[in-house]
Amino acid sequence: MKRFLGRYIEQRLIELGFTDFKASYIAFLGNLEEHGITNNELAKRAGVTKQAMSKIVKLLEDDGYIYTVKSERDSRSSQIFINERGKQLMVAVYNCTEEIRDKFHRIAGYEQVEQMIDTMVLLVREIEKDTGPLTGIHCSS
Repeated sequence: MKRFLGRYIEQRLIELGFTDFKASYIAFLGNLEEHGITNNELAKRAGVTKQAMSKIVKLLEDDGYIYTVKSERDSRSSQIFINERGKQLMVAVYNCTEEIRDKFHRIAGYEQVEQMIDTMVLLVREIEKDTGPLTGIHCSS
């Protein structure tokens, strides 16, 4: 399912003009905050190393989805912000997930799909109580 969703979203994003974006980056953009976030905090939330996060931040900044501003408190640190293109991408991702959900509804029926989603959310929430977030993203729906 994860592979299908990733391929579907990437293909739809390409069709929508986001040709340089990987579905795996969605989790990073989803962890950004309006007032900015540091690389270290973003890495912690996403469950990756600071070095890996620095590479992803560089890619996302080079591709125009985010921007960074040097911290006033610590010149070694920067705050990371989502820009307008990044916001447009997140809207496109949301629309793609709605397309998938509608497709699933047509295939399996509304009740079954919604029950499956509710069950998966319940399972992840309960597992996270014992283990903490598995991917740095809390289940909230």
